[in-house]
Amino acid sequence: MRTRPFALLSALAGLVLLLLALAPGASARDTGVSDAAAALKQGPVYVDPAARAQLSQADEEALEERIVSADKPVFVAVLPESAQFPADSVLRDLRTATGITGLYAIRLGDRFDAGADGTVMPRDAVRTIVSGVNTPGGDAATQLGNFVDQALPTVRGSAPASWSEGAGPTGAGTASLIAVGTVLVAGGAGAYAVVRRNRRRRAEEERAALEKLRVVVDEDITAYGEELDRLDFHPSEPGADDAMRTDYERALDSYEEAKSAMAAAEHPHDVRAVTGALEEGRFALAVLAARRAGAPLPERRAPCFFDPRHGPSTTDMNWTPAAGAPREVPVCAADAARLQDGRDPMTRTVETESGRRPYWEAGPAYGPWAGGYFGGALLPGLLAGTLLGSALSTPAYGAEYGGGDFSGGDFSGADFSSSDFGGDFGDWGSGGGFDAGGGF
Repeated sequence: MRTRPFALLSALAGLVLLLLALAPGASARDTGVSDAAAALKQGPVYVDPAARAQLSQADEEALEERIVSADKPVFVAVLPESAQFPADSVLRDLRTATGITGLYAIRLGDRFDAGADGTVMPRDAVRTIVSGVNTPGGDAATQLGNFVDQALPTVRGSAPASWSEGAGPTGAGTASLIAVGTVLVAGGAGAYAVVRRNRRRRAEEERAALEKLRVVVDEDITAYGEELDRLDFHPSEPGADDAMRTDYERALDSYEEAKSAMAAAEHPHDVRAVTGALEEGRFALAVLAARRAGAPLPERRAPCFFDPRHGPSTTDMNWTPAAGAPREVPVCAADAARLQDGRDPMTRTVETESGRRPYWEAGPAYGPWAGGYFGGALLPGLLAGTLLGSALSTPAYGAEYGGGDFSGGDFSGADFSSSDFGGDFGDWGSGGGFDAGGGF
């Protein structure tokens, strides 16, 4: 997927020759975690020969095609219950041996679980999907298909480059492998074109979202710059001390950081660094103002919910959005007074297809902008019941807008958080266990 089409086809053609050369010894291969990992480095699905009855060759190929077409780092292994695959550690062992960040799903006998690197999918999201597909008595093809279909829209990152150099489904008989290799040679260019098209579509959507955000963020940067221009403070003025000068420098540095971060932004989630810097700068200005007035220093609070350009909030007040439930939101002193008088707050609006609307009614593209101001943990409660809040609560949101830095599909070796793949598969009943998604 990250190689050129001709290189891909050459690799696939070489695969057929390699399979022919290795065929005599194929039946003697070992079937432990190391073999499963080696296979998953070359393709997204591995079926151990001893578990072939669980998933047919046709179902395996169909599952692999869905994952490859989506260009996501999703790894699926169908394994037998045996000493070679310890139930209490097989998920961690497989992730360690493969060494690639991603989402790993294992069907061990008739039991199922999955785990993911936190940069690829949140643990709670994994748990939710696992619980939904982990029904007693379900067949492997249906269960794995449902899991993959639900997981693909949520998974961050791209498929590992090694898949474009590898062999596709493994664990099959020699004749089947050779046949698969031949089909891959014929269809390799088509698969590569699908991946290229998907990546191009996502890139175009990201560019459009970033340009929509750029208008709003540029307004924020300009407003903050005007605040600095109006600031009547000089580091050498009478009464200025080192603490005031430090606050002033923080405010100036935040302005430069915001401008630099916006200039370097390539993805919607990059905007979080910009609004985060502006939030830091406005708090520095609030502290500076308190020092100069000899007033108590303000506590660190979230910015005003209705318009972060108003600066840090001073209190929390009840507010009810249209068709929503009441909730407490952080508000600045001016908006608090307006609400107490029964008036509408001074709300930040942005352009939408239906005209200017409050930012929380403008859709998921504004999630990174709001996230930089309020932080990911605070947003869901503030925005519950609004258009933006509804988008933030969907699993697909993180993959499209909220990602931050991630490295799905990249080689990381054993450098990963074992807690993302923790737990004990052995705690689960046969085909049951709805409580441990995200780790065996």
